Amino acid sequence: MKYFISQPMNGKTEKEILEERNAIINGIKETDKDAVILESYFEDYNPENGCIPLKYLAKSLEILADADVAVFLKGWTAARGCLIEHMCAEKYHIKIKEGYVYRDKYKAHLN
Repeated sequence: MKYFISQPMNGKTEKEILEERNAIINGIKETDKDAVILESYFEDYNPENGCIPLKYLAKSLEILADADVAVFLKGWTAARGCLIEHMCAEKYHIKIKEGYVYRDKYKAHLN
C-alpha cells in the first residue's frame, strides 16, 4: 500500500519535523512491511524565502492522489493544509488513519 503522511509543521523546527516523520514511517512499516511511503515533505519549502503555501498544498494534493492510505498526525485538525488534505482524502475515498502521535525517536503509535 502507498501511504501519504499529513503532518502539521507550524511552530516546529526542521529537525523536529523530520524526527516525527521518521518515527511515523517506522511505525507504519512495523505494521505493513510492504508499505511505500509517498514523499510529501518538501525540503525547499520556506515561506520566509518567498514560498507560497498554496502552491505547496497543490503539490501535496497531487501526491495524495496516488495514495491508498492517508495518515494524519496528531494536531492535523488545527492545520489548514492538513484539513484540506483530509477533506480531499475523504471525498475521493482514500482510506484515512488519524491520530498518529510521536512518542520517541524511533516509535510512533496510533493514538
